[in-house]
Amino acid sequence: MTDRRRPLADPSLVGLIRMPASGASPAVALLRRLFIAFGALAVAAFVVFLGREGYVDNNSDTPISLGDAFYYATVSLSTTGYGDIVPVTAQARLITTVVITPLRLLFLIVLVGTTVELLTERSRQAVRIERWRSRVRDHTIVVGYGTKGRAAVETLLGDGADPTDIVVVDTDRTQLDAASALGLVTVTGNATRSSVLRIAGLQKAAAIVIALNRDDTAVLVTLTARELAADVRIVASVRESENVHLLRQSGANSVIVSAETAGRLLGMATTTPSVVEVVEDLLTPDAGFAISERPVDDSEIGGSPRHLSDIVLGVVRGDDLYRVDASAVDALEHGDRLLYVRKASPPDED
Repeated sequence: MTDRRRPLADPSLVGLIRMPASGASPAVALLRRLFIAFGALAVAAFVVFLGREGYVDNNSDTPISLGDAFYYATVSLSTTGYGDIVPVTAQARLITTVVITPLRLLFLIVLVGTTVELLTERSRQAVRIERWRSRVRDHTIVVGYGTKGRAAVETLLGDGADPTDIVVVDTDRTQLDAASALGLVTVTGNATRSSVLRIAGLQKAAAIVIALNRDDTAVLVTLTARELAADVRIVASVRESENVHLLRQSGANSVIVSAETAGRLLGMATTTPSVVEVVEDLLTPDAGFAISERPVDDSEIGGSPRHLSDIVLGVVRGDDLYRVDASAVDALEHGDRLLYVRKASPPDED
């Protein structure tokens, strides 16, 4: 099935897709506009008070006080205009024309603008969503924003991914709020439904990470994703190793067994804790050392990966991965890719 784009903004998507907030929060924007409105009111009141001799209160014979000036400014800027306090001299009328009228327009623009903005927020969100859907390409979808999903996102961001190129799909609003705070695009819904994955732009995505807590749900999401996008890379996490073949048969390219991996690290930590520290360091992309991948340079073609200045762990040739000591990769070829250890940050100095 093809993903048919709507030419106009679709308001129905506003409740499903949430674009990251841009600029100040709504509360800050509202306070700023209130400050402008009250500022205009204060300026108008002080202008009237300074020229109070040109104003007359029809209900009193006393001179215009500061309170009267604020009263006149309030009813004037709000266009109520009771007519009890009026300018009677030419100078006062000139002040009303030159100063009070522009302030009245500013006051109304601020108040009306705030109301219109609140009323049109849904439409603006719909336009932003359609603009994003029309432009998004080669992004990564993360299904499930629990502990594993957060770690996957942190790794992607640590590798230099742009937050707008990551889409988080979850049913938990709290989790989605946390993802949105990082600038990620979020989609509310069950990823086992093809409509939800279409909204997330799966058919134009480069990869989908399935980081759910239930293996059966992960299998269903994998089946749905593979049916919608035959070429997308699917990386899935399972809790039990006996379910790995189910994920692979469903179409997953890579399957990570979270429970067994954690168990192995726990076992290693009891006898060789330093090894665990090195493994964790290699898995952290923005600190210490990290495992990375790069293409073979022209100067390296024909040479052995064991003799390079980089610490090479393996060679990717086509769809196959070879260990660095495999005889098949004794001589590097054009198109090979190297898995090597790179320095992510300077080592800590004691």
